[in-house]
Amino acid sequence: MSESLPRRLWTLFEPVHAITYFAPECIEANKRIGLRGYWMGYFGTRAAPMGAVSPGVVTAAFHGFHPDRVRRAVPDAWTFAGPARIVEARAEAAATALRRITPEADEAAKLANPLIERIVREADPSGRPLFAANQALAWPDDPVAALWQGATALREERGDGHVAILTAEGLDGCEANILAAATSENSPGDWLKQSRAWPDAEWQAAEHRLKARGLLTPEAQPTEEARRLKSHIETRTDALAARPLQPLNAPEELAKALEPLAQAVAASGDLPFPNPVGVPRPIAS
Repeated sequence: MSESLPRRLWTLFEPVHAITYFAPECIEANKRIGLRGYWMGYFGTRAAPMGAVSPGVVTAAFHGFHPDRVRRAVPDAWTFAGPARIVEARAEAAATALRRITPEADEAAKLANPLIERIVREADPSGRPLFAANQALAWPDDPVAALWQGATALREERGDGHVAILTAEGLDGCEANILAAATSENSPGDWLKQSRAWPDAEWQAAEHRLKARGLLTPEAQPTEEARRLKSHIETRTDALAARPLQPLNAPEELAKALEPLAQAVAASGDLPFPNPVGVPRPIAS
């Protein structure tokens, strides 16, 4: 397997998943089922597979958001719409958005779903709470909704592994955001700081900690050690994300199946580049 394949696949399944945060159909669906405001929609829909969990669970699993931002959305979200209803609505809305974006959505689902379903069903969920929750969901009958659900499970599997590496490297949520912003053009610092709701004082305190570790210069610019650490984190993330692909005889087939859909999402304007997710434009074959 090519060392770059897990990263290329991420740039393909992440845009398919991420429309749930940006497509108007998805935002309207959250409102329709009773979730109040963008962030209640975000935390409610992403956390719903885990059930009516507490703010602490969401903060820990998502890694990167200020706890106060989470507490403003959870657990209130569960009083407006139950997790099971949210799970159903988010997949339906995503399928509607994908079909609006491209008429190739159903063909992509036909090719990709058998491959994604095998990966998701056989992957080890140990230590991966968001993936485990999505893995346990029933597959939607709608093939495009199933494709979106499969892409979501894959991105949460990768994300859980990424969080494990960040914590192993001693990076808390705020520090991880600052390191990402300092070392990647795909993660704008102001956007991360605002969207993750880190107050100025806590952001500056995290910068001070990174300076003390030799990861930032006095001017808050990344050092060579910061770039080495970031490269190590991404390399390890890719390596962990490669493990679930092993049951496939030719995992490149999955990339081929997903590419037209991911490219259509990128071209639609629904998903901005750069974005808080940090995903770059899809890597073409």
